Amino acid sequence: MSSTLLTGIGELTTHDNERPIRSDAAMVIEGGRVAWVGDSSAAPAADRTVDLGGAAALPGFVDSHTHLVFAGDRAGEFAARMQGASYEAGGIRATVALTRSATEQELLANLQRLAAEALRQGTTTLEVKSGYGLDVAAEERSVRLAASVTDEVTFLGAHVVPAGVDRDEYLALVTGPMLDACAPHARWIDVFCEKGAFTRDESERVLRAGLAKGLGVRLHAAQLGPSDAISLAVELDAASVDHASFLSDLDVEILAGSRTVATLLPGVEFSSRLPWTDARRLIDAGVTVALASDCNPGSSFTTSMPMVVAWAVREMHMTPAEAVWAATAGGARALRRDDVGHLAPGARANIAVLDAPSATHLAYRPGVPLVSHVWQDGVERVTPARTRKTPGS
Repeated sequence: MSSTLLTGIGELTTHDNERPIRSDAAMVIEGGRVAWVGDSSAAPAADRTVDLGGAAALPGFVDSHTHLVFAGDRAGEFAARMQGASYEAGGIRATVALTRSATEQELLANLQRLAAEALRQGTTTLEVKSGYGLDVAAEERSVRLAASVTDEVTFLGAHVVPAGVDRDEYLALVTGPMLDACAPHARWIDVFCEKGAFTRDESERVLRAGLAKGLGVRLHAAQLGPSDAISLAVELDAASVDHASFLSDLDVEILAGSRTVATLLPGVEFSSRLPWTDARRLIDAGVTVALASDCNPGSSFTTSMPMVVAWAVREMHMTPAEAVWAATAGGARALRRDDVGHLAPGARANIAVLDAPSATHLAYRPGVPLVSHVWQDGVERVTPARTRKTPGS
């Protein structure tokens, strides 16, 4: 079993309780895991050494909310919103039609392209939802394809009721044959509990059916307005309630007293011109906060977790350190994982290296492609681009 020493790390974010950030640090990778962390001067020998020359390193991003199995885009819808149109959940049905008509090969190619795009920007753990099939065959195809790129697959048959389908009949389908077909490929079940989608009672019915199949619970709620579903999420011990943009004081109190994570999705606020969620309010109240991309073709078509960090710092009142924690360790908590999102010995060697001296540069230099190296499970998956020589140089 070979080992790799990463040395010359100018700033190492580990999220270790005793020393969450180290300067002039080093780390040993062995067997896909972090084997040692400490000062560069005390680094042990290894089979291979990589000198990072003072660059910052941090845990690979944990993007705990994406919708990557789809076809087409909704750029026209985005342009309309930028001219004043409001966001509505019904736009999902446009993507459903395109996704159903796409071939499996087309869907897989787009999924793999987006997963690779995320990896290049430092995302080493992805959650992927279904939700653009909305019939048994198309939903089963979606979760099966998602399982080819991640272990964190979520069945979201309860995204919206498809056009022309009776509501009660669709709920019976989601909680019966569709769930039976999709559960073998999924770890989680989710519902879009929102005006224009599903009510609290309908959401509870779907989520309890998923629990009975052994799936963990996640929930979309409070994106478009106040929700009565936050207490439901906590009652069902949901790993995460996502969006959480319109929370009452009681909602915040309930979340703070639970282990349910509030996963904030700033790409949605950016793309939909909805009010920015006040993360400061949640953090100060003791709520565990995660950040995720919500990559989808309708309301947040981005795979860039660095951009998500920048938006959270600028618009959601998070400090850079809080935003980095939420995009790494927070995402891990939203997936109930203790092997990712940190870089203590024993953790998976999922590492993002920046072409910058500190992780603060993720917000300080928004939109700049700072990620230079990525290790995933100890394998170097992204390496620095070769410098191009101009003619005559």
